[in-house]
Amino acid sequence: MADKLKEAMKRLSQSIPKGMPSGGNGGGGAAAAAGKAATALVGASALTYGAFHSVYTVDGGHRAVVFNRLTGMKPTVYGEGLNFNIPWFERPYIYDIRTRPCNLTTLTGSKDLQMVTLGVRVLHRPSAGKLVWIYQHLGMNYDERILPSIMNECAKAIVAKYNANELLTKRDAVSADIRKELTTKAQYFNVHFEDVAITHLSFSPEYARAIEAKQVAQQDAERAKYIVIGAQQEKQTIITKARGEAESAMLIGQSVKKNPGFMKLRRIDAARDIADIVSSSGNKVYLNADSLLLNLLGDADEKFEKSVQQKKSRWW
Repeated sequence: MADKLKEAMKRLSQSIPKGMPSGGNGGGGAAAAAGKAATALVGASALTYGAFHSVYTVDGGHRAVVFNRLTGMKPTVYGEGLNFNIPWFERPYIYDIRTRPCNLTTLTGSKDLQMVTLGVRVLHRPSAGKLVWIYQHLGMNYDERILPSIMNECAKAIVAKYNANELLTKRDAVSADIRKELTTKAQYFNVHFEDVAITHLSFSPEYARAIEAKQVAQQDAERAKYIVIGAQQEKQTIITKARGEAESAMLIGQSVKKNPGFMKLRRIDAARDIADIVSSSGNKVYLNADSLLLNLLGDADEKFEKSVQQKKSRWW
């Protein structure tokens, strides 16, 4: 660098005219003064350029690697703050080592050959101690080079191990398997994953309609089962009621045979109920007391007992 500056100054001084031969010492003095001024200007410019480009600042959450024109990449990773380098010979490259997100949506197939649209979101960061290797092999945009390919490959490999219904019921296990596979793959590229999550999971329209139809069929089957159970219960209720009425009729018949006074008791109960209804009604009743079963003091009971005795004599 210094040799080139000296050579440039020499050429500049040679290009300045020396003045007329008859001018004497005055012309030679002016030329010497102009050469010194040019030399001073060039030196000041070189000093300013060197001072400006000899320092650089690394912000928080960043690291720097330096490329040297003579020796190549320097093995040191420079931390936060003010750092120095040799102007023109060295050039710093600054990496952001903070955690950053990356989203990927891919279409893949499940174990039972159902097409699944899967969305995966990862939080990643480069390994701070391996930035020199990352720059040499991947460059500054390392995430754009490796993340889409390994995320796509790992997601498809894991989804292919599960059936379509297991992707819904075992979502945590699927996410954990994808994270494990991604972490293993990313170790070869010196990239760390902080978190892996499934953000979107959907099936093809045909499969979605099939699931809906299946759910409707299951609901109809459950409804039919409850209808059958209700019909059986209703049948049992009818049978029980019929048995009760039959037993009641049999008991009433036995009571009438054994004790004719049972019918008088029933007539009294019926008369009481009819009297309550007639007394509370606002209508006028012009029927016979025998028709209303209210003639409890007449000979209706005697007539009924005689009819029962006649029927018994016929049976025997």
